Amino acid sequence: MSKQENVATAAGESPFKGKTGIRRLINATGYSIDGFRAAWHHESAFRQVCLLAGAGIGLSFWLTLPPWGRALIAFAHLISVIVELLNSAVEAAVDHTSLDHHLLAKRAKDLGSAAQLASLVNAAIIWAIVLLNR
Repeated sequence: MSKQENVATAAGESPFKGKTGIRRLINATGYSIDGFRAAWHHESAFRQVCLLAGAGIGLSFWLTLPPWGRALIAFAHLISVIVELLNSAVEAAVDHTSLDHHLLAKRAKDLGSAAQLASLVNAAIIWAIVLLNR
């Protein structure tokens, strides 16, 4: 372990935070791919949101829509995928902490679910706007 890693560990920080440059980029990319794989394999809601996004974005190219409409639809669906990743992360962290019923754990999970609902409502509104203004 380097001196920098020893200082970080002593301060209660992760020794992995010391990586910089291309090595950090390579590691971060690998961790992100691991996250996508974990979400796909373990989270049915993530798979559903991805399939909805694929269908929605695909449909936007099949329909005669202006480029700005396709871009908005793709953006709205990608936001929903991102929100589902964050929601799944919150749920995993809460479940790791404790499987006991706790009001704050329920609140954290409910807030993540509400964020996902808001992103899906956003996608539906975007679809309506684009379809009504083509």
